[in-house]
Amino acid sequence: MESRIAIIGFGEAGQTISDGWPVERGTIKAYDIKTDADETRGAIKARYRDAGVAGCSTRAEALSSASAVFCLVTADQAVTAAQEAAPHLAAGAIWFDGNSCSPTAKQEAATAIEASGGRYVDMAIMAPVHPKGHRVPILLSGPHARDGLAVLKALDMNASIAGTEVGQASAIKMLRSVMIKGFEALTAECILAARRAGVETQVLDSLQASDPGFDWRSRSNYNLERMMAHGTRRAAEMDEVEKTVAALGLPPRMSGAIAAWQRQIGGLGLAVEDDDLVRRSDALLKRL
Repeated sequence: MESRIAIIGFGEAGQTISDGWPVERGTIKAYDIKTDADETRGAIKARYRDAGVAGCSTRAEALSSASAVFCLVTADQAVTAAQEAAPHLAAGAIWFDGNSCSPTAKQEAATAIEASGGRYVDMAIMAPVHPKGHRVPILLSGPHARDGLAVLKALDMNASIAGTEVGQASAIKMLRSVMIKGFEALTAECILAARRAGVETQVLDSLQASDPGFDWRSRSNYNLERMMAHGTRRAAEMDEVEKTVAALGLPPRMSGAIAAWQRQIGGLGLAVEDDDLVRRSDALLKRL
């Protein structure tokens, strides 16, 4: 297996998760679409070198003879990535779709992979990849989930099976995100408005009094930092959550609003080094 692993999409998730695998780094092949563009080719090749993996110029090169493929692209590219990779897959290769997208998107990607003789596994990454790395909790689902679990266990990953249908693992992740990303968006609306009104201390004190077992100031600061650093990516995920909720016959009122807050704050491109809640709030308010 060591010489037959490929990663499609070598961003933070791909680099961080693969870093902990008990295999020789140079045996891991990686391809990222950024290789195709002149303005990003140098940076992605440098990332390959820093990670010690075998960077490939084409997806066909990366997928050649790979028996396990980890697809870790952006949510909006998950189906396209599967469709473009499918013709190059080795027969029986397991396609681990670890992208944060809706069950419907996962099922569409599965159709492409299975039609080319691959084995599709819905893989949901259930927490930030930092600091847990390859030990981040993962859920698998689909008819090939048990085969996929054996591969992940051999790579010392922390995985379990959520079900036998494609979409079950992703549904858990999507619907959980309503609460996790929603809490972040609520924090932004509450704390930023309170700061602008000059009453953030009183609001935080009131929240602390209502729920003394929860550190409201610390979590509020953390939530704003997460949005600043990852809001754009979180917004893309919430777009998929919105589709998920709608497909279940429910109005995705909250999901759309959460995506809007995440996208706006993430799109500001502000640095997150300053760890003071008031200064962080002021920096955001100056740009909103």
